[in-house]
Parts: sequence; C-alpha cells; structure tokens
Amino acid sequence: ISGYSLVVQARDSGTPPLSSSVTVNVDVSDVNDNSPVFTPANYTAVIQENKPVGTSILQLVVTDKDSFHNGPPFTFTILTGNEEEEFTLDPHGVLRSAVIFKHMVSTEYVLCVQAKDSGKPQQVSHTYVQVRVIEESIHKPTAIPLEIFIVTMEDDFPGGVIGKIHATDQDVYDVLTYTLKSEQKSLFKVNSHDGKIIALGGLDNGKYVLNVSVSDGRFQVPIDVVVHVEQLLQEMLQNTVTIRFENVSPEDFVGLHMHGFRRTLRNAVLSQKQDSLHIISIQPVAGSSQLDMLFAVQMHSGGFYKPAYLIQKLTNARRHLENVIRISAVLEKNCSGLDCQEQHCEQSLSIDSHSLMTYSTARISFVCPRFYRNVRCMC
Repeated sequence: ISGYSLVVQARDSGTPPLSSSVTVNVDVSDVNDNSPVFTPANYTAVIQENKPVGTSILQLVVTDKDSFHNGPPFTFTILTGNEEEEFTLDPHGVLRSAVIFKHMVSTEYVLCVQAKDSGKPQQVSHTYVQVRVIEESIHKPTAIPLEIFIVTMEDDFPGGVIGKIHATDQDVYDVLTYTLKSEQKSLFKVNSHDGKIIALGGLDNGKYVLNVSVSDGRFQVPIDVVVHVEQLLQEMLQNTVTIRFENVSPEDFVGLHMHGFRRTLRNAVLSQKQDSLHIISIQPVAGSSQLDMLFAVQMHSGGFYKPAYLIQKLTNARRHLENVIRISAVLEKNCSGLDCQEQHCEQSLSIDSHSLMTYSTARISFVCPRFYRNVRCMC
C-alpha cells in the first residue's frame, strides 16, 4: 500500500465537549528491494549468416516491482560471451549484430546479460541468451496473385484495408517484408510486416496495377496485385435486385463462387453482350447463415433494366444458377413481418459509403459499402 489517509479528531472535556478534525496523509516511500526480472528467464534466438551489421536479433523484456523511480530505465550490459564484440546491446534492450556472421566460423554463441535498475542502491539480475547462426536463405518466397474489387459511391471512398497478400517461405526462420513502388504510395500503402494493402481516400473509377514485392532479405519476388474500382451511380440503387443465398459465408462466396456465379448470372439476365452487370454489395443476413447479394444491370444505352424484368429473367434461369450455389430467395421487396400485402409495401434502399465491408481471401478481395433496406406499410 503506497499511502494512507487518516482523519484524526481531538475532543475536549468541557460541557458541551468541543472537537476539531484534521486529515493526516501518510506516504509509504519505496525502498529499492526488488531486482529487475527478465521475461522469459533465459532466451534463445537465431540469426542467418550474411545478414548486415545492425540486424536486430532479440528484444529483451524486463520488469520491476518497485516504484517507477526505482525501476526503469534499465542499464544493459553483456558480461560474457562477447569477447570478440560480435554483438551490441542498445539502451532499449535490443540485441543487434556487430559483425557479418558466418555459419562455417561458429554456429552458436552464449551471452550472459546483466540488467541494472535506476534505484539506490541499484539492483541487478542476469539472463543467458543463446544465439544460433543458421545458413542464409536458400528458398525464394512464394506469393499468391491478388485481385481486389472495390465498390464505392461516386467520389466518396473513405479508404481503409482492402486486402492482404499471402506469401510463404520454405526457410523456417525467414522474415518476410513487403514493399510498394514509391510512385504508387500516393494512392496505396502496404504494411511491410503483414502484407495488408491499404487504399487511401478518394480513389477514382478504374483499374490499378500495384508494383508490390516480397523479400526474405536475400531474394525479392514480385507479386501481381490488381485493384478494380467501380463507382456506383445513384440510379443503380433504384433498380436493384437482391439474391439471397443459403448457408454461405461472405468469404466463401467471394473466394469460391463469385466468379462462376457472375458468369452464369450474366448469361441469365443480360439481353445484349454490351450490357453491364454491377454487383453492388454482399452482406450477411443478421441472425442467420444467409447472404444477400445486391446487383443491377445497366443497358448499353446507359439506362438500367427494371427489377421486375430482372426477376422474370432470374426465375427462368434459377435452375442454372443453382448449379453454382443454392439460392434461398430473389427479393425485389422485402415485406416479411409487416401486416400488409406485397402491393402495399414501399421499399427504399440506402447505402452507407463510409461503412465499408472487406471480404478477403488469399486470391480475391471484395470491398463494398454496407446497405440498408427500409420497408414501410402503405395500407
């Protein structure tokens, strides 16, 4: 307990007795009686041969149960095992290489490291660090090409994570890093550690080919990343049809079914090859395993087919569509739960362009706005 707050009262012996109170604060000062503690107690680490001088090998983690003025900052010292000065240890506890290691010269080093706290008198503790030198990378990284589809309202894309590059390396200890060509950084970013791709706000309609590469420190491999951006028109929302699928997650639909279903759907509803099919959004149905896909079809002349026409086309082709994925329902209106007949329902659709949903798999990513279907009874 670091302190106590007492209320002390003095009362005299008169009639009537009179009294007065005072608050007494007692601070318990800390004595530096706890040594720093390494977590874990001892360390093992590896470094590949031929890594450049200054390569980070290990981060030491130290805690102290004493108060802050008797704990950090800690002073780190390598006591033994570094007679040839192959290692350096910075004030933050990061162990780095001071030479270029060769596997043929030595395969293992054992260092005794001391941590000293800032108290008076200072307390110390020790840990042992075993560093193994392994052969340099012999396998190139492998990465899966990624295609990203972004659907957004006109000039209203807020930006965010749009996908993730999946890369592997057969060398167990290789650490992969991702880079993006500098001239593309005004529109996109790539997290160097985990391969997440971030799009900045205000993307224009069109196709972007990103120059991304993954490196294991020795080999650098290019990755094909293509981003398609489609901007929605307000008129699309007035001519949408929803297909509801049964027992499918958004990720499974995107990764396994979307390409095939899009192709089958085009054959079913397009009257001319020049017509355009627009998948506006996909969204799980709350409280179920169903999935809604919102789409519209634009005529070559520029207008949009009416929902009733599209539904008639879907009804005729439903058997072919279900060869790809099971359909639960085709919705133009959604009056479930309302005590009125279909013709007395009025439906409106709204898009929240600032609430984006990203469904990402290893090969394909689909980014779309959240939508809301509002239905009211007119009877």
